[in-house]
Amino acid sequence: MGELSIRSVLVTGANRGIGLGFVRQFLQMPKPPEWVFAACRDPKGQRAQELQNLASRHPNLVITQLDVNDPTSIKAAAARVEEQLGGSGLNLLINNAAILKMTTLDSETLEDMIQVYTTNTAGPLLLGQAFLPLLKKAAQGSPGSALSCSKAAIVNISSIGGSIKEVYLWELAQAVSYRCSKAALNMLTKGQSLGYREHGILCVALNPGWVQTDMGGPRSQITVEESVKAMLKVLSSLSEKDTGTFLSWDEKVIPW
Repeated sequence: MGELSIRSVLVTGANRGIGLGFVRQFLQMPKPPEWVFAACRDPKGQRAQELQNLASRHPNLVITQLDVNDPTSIKAAAARVEEQLGGSGLNLLINNAAILKMTTLDSETLEDMIQVYTTNTAGPLLLGQAFLPLLKKAAQGSPGSALSCSKAAIVNISSIGGSIKEVYLWELAQAVSYRCSKAALNMLTKGQSLGYREHGILCVALNPGWVQTDMGGPRSQITVEESVKAMLKVLSSLSEKDTGTFLSWDEKVIPW
């Protein structure tokens, strides 16, 4: 984790679960980022209490209002982050916010599909667009031409549930809209890697594992801390050859 050296990072869905875990780990780094932007829908609400407690102890933590379902909110957040950065770029964008609906093929609805896709797939697309100028600025301000997460990167938190080849645990949870949204997010990641490579931005889809969160449920296998520490280790090792790939927290490549 010591190899990941960044000046600024923004994490969506940062008020709980994996997002909050990322924020905690960034703040605990031997050399923490100068700015950690923790984005959530209601920064002053009860569900953001842990973030508020952290912010009271860490002046480099900025809680940022952001609704990934709202293009206006996304653009406003990008403007606030730009102002806070004061002329420098954003090194790392972690698209973590996601929702899961435990639907089946028979019970899936248009409303559910639209809601899940909006959060899990369209949100990361719009965030990539909105923060692209700041990511480009970070890349331009970093020495050398090689891609890395320390330079500029978009990390889309995906799921092995989005692997079309694996169809992981279908019998346990069909979760049709979630699986489809994550498969689409993987394709988005591939597209971003092709479109943003010329700007010096690395793009990767990352499976966090089956994590002990509200979404993960009672059968989950690893803690938030274990998952996030492992993912940060993966991110610290990524280079040019890894952009556009689908990787797991345990450093394995996941088939599309």
